[in-house]
Amino acid sequence: MKKFLSILMVFIVAVSMAACGQKNSEPTPAKPSTPAEAEAKAITMRIAHTLAPDSHYNKGLQKFAEIVDQKTEGKIKVELFHSSQLGSERDAIEGISMGTLEATLSSTGPLANFSKKFMVFDLPFIINDRETAFAAMDGEMGKNILASLDSKGIKGLGFWENGFRMITNSKVAINTPADVAGLKIRLMENPVHMETFKVLGAQPVPMPFGELFTALQQKTVDGQENPLVIIDTSKFYEVQNNLALTGHFYSPAVFMVSQSFYNKLTPELQKALAEAEKEARDWQRDYCVKMEKDLVEKLKQNGMTITTPDKKAFQEATKPVYDKFKAEIGEDVINALMNK
Repeated sequence: MKKFLSILMVFIVAVSMAACGQKNSEPTPAKPSTPAEAEAKAITMRIAHTLAPDSHYNKGLQKFAEIVDQKTEGKIKVELFHSSQLGSERDAIEGISMGTLEATLSSTGPLANFSKKFMVFDLPFIINDRETAFAAMDGEMGKNILASLDSKGIKGLGFWENGFRMITNSKVAINTPADVAGLKIRLMENPVHMETFKVLGAQPVPMPFGELFTALQQKTVDGQENPLVIIDTSKFYEVQNNLALTGHFYSPAVFMVSQSFYNKLTPELQKALAEAEKEARDWQRDYCVKMEKDLVEKLKQNGMTITTPDKKAFQEATKPVYDKFKAEIGEDVINALMNK
């Protein structure tokens, strides 16, 4: 009897231990992620640009960041780097091409070094109204131009607003092409822009935007050319007293992302990014148009002498630029934009 009881006790203990082991092997339910943990898992998307924090670039990109956060439910976290914090426009574009930066918003000027098709926007007076520009950029022509960046590891998502470029300087009020002759004008590193001002008799000085204010202040250059919104937000009126409303170039901005970054995203996140870009682009364009209406008066109040030159005289003077670049850009591309 004692032997039977001993065996029974051993059996009961063994069964109990097995039951405990089975219970302990059951998976522990996962705790829900905290906001901090969810943020740590988010995909970081750094966007660099060269303009001020209150610029039209930064305002539009802030809107983009809001929309991306909503559409991806926080899965993509956008970080903005303004005022050339990560280098010049060309530095940012090269970073995207190499996959060391996720995105940038840049003027088309430096893009001529990556695709000759972007040079069409730089031809003087090829665009004279925004409706023409938007129709071209948002249509098949714009898609084809953006696609020319694919081979460089860059995905062009769309064209944003920058504006018509105007000339400022500290020496003379500009009314005719002859008034530009002899002026040292800072330009982007862009062959069409350089040739245009050479034809006008100016001395083009290529220079990164981040160095421009100091160069104007120290009289290293006499003047520069940019859209009104940049002239205002960069406070060029503090070092320039003459503004000529020439509108010689229409300057769009291009929103680009790294192909390597984009290809790692799920189809759902790619779709959300594309939708956010279009919504933010439309918002930014409206913002620029509304703001520009008041800028001329604002710049006048800040001490600038404003002139409105005869554009026909400037168009005539810059015709040789078309002859020089039509073979390189492609007559079909030029004609498609001119005939819009």
